[in-house]
Amino acid sequence: MNFLYIFGIALALALDAFTVAVGLSLSRSGLSRSQAFRLSFFFGIFQFVMPLVGFWAGKTILPYIEAIDHWIAFGLLFLVGFKMIYEAFHPRRISDRGEKDPTKGAALILLSVATSLDALAAGLSFAMLDVPILAPAVLIGGVAFVLSFVGAELGRFLGRFVGKAAPALGGIVLILIGIKILSDHI
Repeated sequence: MNFLYIFGIALALALDAFTVAVGLSLSRSGLSRSQAFRLSFFFGIFQFVMPLVGFWAGKTILPYIEAIDHWIAFGLLFLVGFKMIYEAFHPRRISDRGEKDPTKGAALILLSVATSLDALAAGLSFAMLDVPILAPAVLIGGVAFVLSFVGAELGRFLGRFVGKAAPALGGIVLILIGIKILSDHI
């Protein structure tokens, strides 16, 4: 898998984190630089770790599913992409669960996990395609960090222009990459 595909996946996966950062920034009339960094750091770390976990899970079950792995990779990317598109048009309210600062504590961990679950599926797909995982995981985490920071810093402005389109665009990219994987193996 070449760099452009991996970078496309990284961008698509980071759009959830970007959108959440924009939303948090908008809901709080902007985040301080330390809040923006903390949020971005956690999003980036979780986006880095989840593909590794997915890859490990994929390698342990891969011998049992090799004959259909391209179909599974397509299905996972399609489902994650469809979920991202669906959630773009059916948003859930972000709650800070009573915490004053959503960039600290349990709220930060929950947001980090929620925005990185798609990266777990991506890691599983990389395992099925026998793509080495470390470089993609670093790229995915780095892109998530940068986009989250940009989203937090510019949320007030970017939220008006991007809004619902960011996760939907990410979902479309994942589905197209899934179709490409499937067409390469048929």
